[in-house]
Amino acid sequence: MTTDPVRLLFVCTGNICRSPTADAIARQRVIKAGLDWQIDSAGTGGWHVGETPDARAVEAGAARGYDLSVLSAREICPDDFARFDHIIAMDRSHLRFLRRVPGAGRGGRISLMMEWAGEPGADVPDPYYGNADGFEGVLDMIERGVDGLVAAVGKDQSSG
Repeated sequence: MTTDPVRLLFVCTGNICRSPTADAIARQRVIKAGLDWQIDSAGTGGWHVGETPDARAVEAGAARGYDLSVLSAREICPDDFARFDHIIAMDRSHLRFLRRVPGAGRGGRISLMMEWAGEPGADVPDPYYGNADGFEGVLDMIERGVDGLVAAVGKDQSSG
């Protein structure tokens, strides 16, 4: 019996800091767990479409063994709600935005990242306007969220 891959989409503002960090962490965690999942990330706006993640996010991720350099920013589109099983917002402003996008009710469960870490209502702060320490804190939070997500969603999928 084959199980369809779980499809995850992580969303932040410009898809250059938080959501690509979540994307890279989730890819690594899923491989380590032996799960067959499809993972992507997007931004609520198209300001950075086609750009690689912020250099500080790439550097902080690389220091922990995550490769963000292969990712490219894109903007979320209405079809994403039908293509993904879980659409995970990095903060409450993204959550509100996602719930208002046409097509939001077409499939994908919309949630807040830190809910998966047992921290309902907590936002993953935007490190863009801060220093390198902010990227480290974001990594800590997203690792907790992704670990909770993989544990909760992955428990029903065979590692084959």
